[in-house]
Amino acid sequence: MKKLIIFLFVGIFAVSMANAQAPTYLVFEFIKVESNQTYDFIEFKDFMEKIYRAAINDKKIIGWDFWALQSGADPSEFQYITITYYDNPVAMMNGFQDEEMVKYAMIAYPHLTEKQVVEKFNSAIQSREISQRAYMQEISTTKDNFNLKKGSLSSFDMMKAVEGKFQEYEKAEKEVFLKLHQNRIEKGLMGSWSLLRTALPFGSEAKYTHLTMNMYKDYLQFFNGQEYEDMESTAEQRAAMAKGIEAREQKYIYLATLENSVR
Repeated sequence: MKKLIIFLFVGIFAVSMANAQAPTYLVFEFIKVESNQTYDFIEFKDFMEKIYRAAINDKKIIGWDFWALQSGADPSEFQYITITYYDNPVAMMNGFQDEEMVKYAMIAYPHLTEKQVVEKFNSAIQSREISQRAYMQEISTTKDNFNLKKGSLSSFDMMKAVEGKFQEYEKAEKEVFLKLHQNRIEKGLMGSWSLLRTALPFGSEAKYTHLTMNMYKDYLQFFNGQEYEDMESTAEQRAAMAKGIEAREQKYIYLATLENSVR
């Protein structure tokens, strides 16, 4: 009987683990390109799309996005944002080694020699500069079936939790703002929303501790969503929202459109 109970417990635990959604880890790269090198960089971006697809097929990563900045930053700071998605933190921190990138490039472009691939990468390094890189973990997300495609719009909101109110801020996002965004999605005023926590850089001197990704299918949905006012929220919910806002500083908001996405 005891063995049977243990067996049942292990079986239930395994099923619950299988049904649990694994966290996603994301690496953001904010890329600056000089105006006289824009064409070369865009050409390289298209070249990279097939390489990331080969990496997905090899289960090295689970996705890659390329976003063009619309507003929120000085163009001299950066103009593009790339996001690489991983299914575990170790893979995220290891990233791509040079030899791996060359390997996937030769899979994606079998007609190229290793020398040609290396030359193309070296040329690309000269055409762009990574102004900053952030390592993030998704800790909360809406339930939706949003279809991310070229032309989709996203607002990347950089937040910094007030010192001593880290948990309070996250609780407000997960318990209050998540429901608000879910309601917008169900009304067709938003595509998707997720809350990310910074893995690196971290500490009191970090520029931000969290990031929210607010996805829209187009500008029409975006502007309709901005005008939406939740009249159904209770006084208690509004008080919780105000408390959550007090627990963080909204550092930056970057609006961008999707140029490429690989899954």
